[in-house]
Amino acid sequence: MTDETPIAPPTRSLFRTVVPPIVLPVFLAAADGTVVATALPAIAASLGEVDKLSWIVVANLIASTVAAPAYGRLADSFGRRRIMVVALSVFMVASVLCALAPTLPLLLAARVLQGLGGGGLMTLAQALLGELVPPRERGSYQGYLSANIVAGATIGPVAGGFITQMWGWHAVFLAYLPLGLIAIALVMRLPKSQPSGVRAGFDLPGMALLTMFILPLLLAVSQLQKLDPATLLRLGLLLAFAGAALAALLWQQKRAKSPLLALPLMKIPSFWRADVMAACSGASLTAMITFLPVYFVVVAGASPGEAGLLLIPLTAAVSSGSVITGWLITRTGRTAVFPMVGLTITALTLFALALWAPHLSKIELAWVLALGGVCQGSAMLTAQITVQAVGGVRNLGAAAASAQLSRSLGSAFGAAAAGAVLFGILSAMNQDTAALFFDMVRQGPGVLAALTADHRALVQQEVAAAFRGVFLTVACFACIIVAMAATLPLRRL
Repeated sequence: MTDETPIAPPTRSLFRTVVPPIVLPVFLAAADGTVVATALPAIAASLGEVDKLSWIVVANLIASTVAAPAYGRLADSFGRRRIMVVALSVFMVASVLCALAPTLPLLLAARVLQGLGGGGLMTLAQALLGELVPPRERGSYQGYLSANIVAGATIGPVAGGFITQMWGWHAVFLAYLPLGLIAIALVMRLPKSQPSGVRAGFDLPGMALLTMFILPLLLAVSQLQKLDPATLLRLGLLLAFAGAALAALLWQQKRAKSPLLALPLMKIPSFWRADVMAACSGASLTAMITFLPVYFVVVAGASPGEAGLLLIPLTAAVSSGSVITGWLITRTGRTAVFPMVGLTITALTLFALALWAPHLSKIELAWVLALGGVCQGSAMLTAQITVQAVGGVRNLGAAAASAQLSRSLGSAFGAAAAGAVLFGILSAMNQDTAALFFDMVRQGPGVLAALTADHRALVQQEVAAAFRGVFLTVACFACIIVAMAATLPLRRL
């Protein structure tokens, strides 16, 4: 068996052998952030310290982002199936600790541990798929995974709200246990992974430096939503610290015996272009899912419940687009052409929305977004297939981790960039509307309902104008994906 030959069971049993064991870990990873976000008000009522509440999500995001490359390296060295069981076990133990946490600091510590486990779920699922599925057939299977990611992010808020309302916020974390146990049982049925044969040491300095880079970077992008002199100073200091940490990380990685990051792979044009595609895919989708509910409530006049339902066409379209793209890649062997054409259509729909969105009804807007979403589903899938093809079987874990790290950083930056554009335009147009909008985001749509009809119409008009900047920002992410796909050297499998 050569290094590039995946360990594949017979084709007729490939689907039922590979897909069930990897969809549950992917679903847990995708749903975790949104499930817990809906439980935050209940956690605040129980534990207090509202000013630190956002760190329940942020701490987990930082830990999972930092852990992804480490899991990639460990999986390549010790076997991907074995490390997946370890990641699931850590995730479940941390879930129990979260449910039992009597204070917010202990809950934060448990969420960090949960992130250290959850950070491996997506990366290891992608690596297992690359190990078990022949390259030409990976398109269809990556489509199933991409659809599952979007489904998890969509179902998460609904499930989190329902569980919190019925049984309290502690039950949100306990609900992970049966899913995790089923996932471990299914993973153990996979063919035994073949380690690379090179037992890499754990790059603790690299992980520390990566943390020192990601933490200030995420804090910096969170500052973009409100730019004043004090914020600009903090932003500059955070970016300077992140830049220094990045320089130290690159210097250390070049000299480490078992580097955390796959720097040699990142020098390959197809690899780094695919990483950029992954980052922009995460940025565009996260920005839309984060701010579209606000648009539906403020401008289109939908209720909060309706706003969630109006997102379903977009998320269902992204999932369907991923599955369709995977099937087309499997049938044709071509990769780059699908995001190149698809994201061009997505960009055009976003440019059109920047001009005409206020003239569309909420139903019409939802279906126009769905049109762009079908095409948008091709980007992340193509990026994952490309990095796996370039990395080869020996580096599947490192390749999958690189794409996942790019997606996570892109998602954080996309939401912050869209928020900065939205709030910046509102502040420039009308300070009173900007302040009112901040209040509504924090307190809910009741703030808008309390206004007079004329004042409410003015606010809606100004928010709609500011959202043109959001649509154009997301369109720019789509254009970057098109540029990367058009120049991707690896154009077919």
